[in-house]
Amino acid sequence: QLQLVESGGGSVEPGGSLRLSCVGSGDTLETYAIGWFRQVPGKEREGVSCIGRNGFLTDFTDSVKGRFTVFRDNSKNTAYLRMNSLKPDDTAVYYCAAVDPTIVTGYYCARGGLPGAGYYAYWGQGIQVTVSS
Repeated sequence: QLQLVESGGGSVEPGGSLRLSCVGSGDTLETYAIGWFRQVPGKEREGVSCIGRNGFLTDFTDSVKGRFTVFRDNSKNTAYLRMNSLKPDDTAVYYCAAVDPTIVTGYYCARGGLPGAGYYAYWGQGIQVTVSS
């Protein structure tokens, strides 16, 4: 079955950039839509972005629109989240997740808001992003 591993996190000053990678193994990532989430202590896991199987459909939460970009390279079994103009409020553990939208009823990446975490069957381990001076 599918496994996901995130990389590319770390510490950066406000205004800086990071690119997170999500590498799939055990299955073909092209089968799956990908979600990005983040979580800070004491708060619910927040949807950040999603991207459809071929990259045609994308969406973002309002707080990151214009700053973050999501894309994928299915030939490398990898999805990416490029984060620019980072703010301290972006500090969190970031997760990638995967769902097969052909078998999960009601999943839509770019219609009616970001899909909730419950749609996603596969999750990465999480990776820390810290934005501070």
